Amino acid sequence: MLEILGNRSFRRLFAAQVVALVGTGLLTVALGLLAYDLAGAQAGAVLGTALAIKMVAYVLVAPVISALTDRVPRKVLLVSADVVRASIALLLPFVDQPWQIYVLIFVLQSASATFTPAFQSMIPSVLVHEREYTRGLSLSRLAYDLESLLSPLLAAALLSVMTYNYLFLGTVAGFVISALLVMTTVLPVIAPADRSVPLGHRITLGTRVMFTRPTLRGLLALNLAVASASGLVLVNTVVYVHELLDGSNTDVAVALGIYGGGSMIVALTLPRLLDRIPSRRVMLTGAMVLPIGLAATVALLVADPGRGAGWVVLAVIWLALGAGTSLIITPSARLLRYGSDPENRAAVFTAQFSLSHACFFVTYTIAGWVGATAGQSIAAITLAVLATIAGLIAARAWPVRTEPIAEPIPAERV
Repeated sequence: MLEILGNRSFRRLFAAQVVALVGTGLLTVALGLLAYDLAGAQAGAVLGTALAIKMVAYVLVAPVISALTDRVPRKVLLVSADVVRASIALLLPFVDQPWQIYVLIFVLQSASATFTPAFQSMIPSVLVHEREYTRGLSLSRLAYDLESLLSPLLAAALLSVMTYNYLFLGTVAGFVISALLVMTTVLPVIAPADRSVPLGHRITLGTRVMFTRPTLRGLLALNLAVASASGLVLVNTVVYVHELLDGSNTDVAVALGIYGGGSMIVALTLPRLLDRIPSRRVMLTGAMVLPIGLAATVALLVADPGRGAGWVVLAVIWLALGAGTSLIITPSARLLRYGSDPENRAAVFTAQFSLSHACFFVTYTIAGWVGATAGQSIAAITLAVLATIAGLIAARAWPVRTEPIAEPIPAERV
């Protein structure tokens, strides 16, 4: 997999992704501590509102910004988004009211909603061959998983020698280095969008493409399956560990690490697997694993086996859920690549970014509110049913016989 780093442009873009991810990880820790300083016991409400604002930016702002900036050179767009993110991170240590956090987070996440889909849509033009692109996707997925494991550890190490406000400087450094790496990268030239098309048509272009192509309709359903499993794990792991297993905060981190470990194992093994097995079979296998894992979670909650046996069962389930989500997420960009063309690719990647986060918004709400009001078993059952329905829809929407995949023509570079 690492041989793909021999491609200089991808190597620089991958390095930009990694440092930006580390900066974002530090920001997550620092923001939680800042919220506690400002709101004390109400910090959860502040962070919950910030998360809701993040989702609004991802779901609603991303398509609009993508349409408004469709004639801006990709390098200029990516660097500008990083500069905005760095500037906002630099301001965060100076806020003294929750509403200021909300405003700054909205701007920062709007910049992230600009950067991420534009960045992802550039990679297919940098890694033009399917084998290279598959390995690039796996490496990118591995970076996300490693960041989720290592950033909290890095933050903990830094907090042992400095106050949390200095973590924001780490975030600034991550975004600045990302901008510098993008500036020095040779990127493909993308044909400018046709501005004779109405703005509303350009905003909805990516979504319309995804709904009209069977393979991408299948991916839309798979997004809900992934969100169902991820929502349960990310929202309720802390509840399960503390209430079901009588664990500690460290145990929560271990459980989340096991989930990330399942994803990493798949990310490492998937490139060779996809050389031999079609993406449809791999991704639908993931869609089968997720409902089974969620149903097993229901059984765990009902049986309440005790700390020892419960830990073993939870670890196995979380490992399987991490693997199942990675089986779907890692190859998904291949579908976007071959379901789009250079003229609408940025719009399609933006639509996937926006619609997948809309699914997360739904499942986070179910996992959190249904779990708190109706009980954790009901929340897990609801998400298991959603994941099952999503998998069935995906299998039906995505035909076994799909159009042959052609190698894209390399774009001109600057």
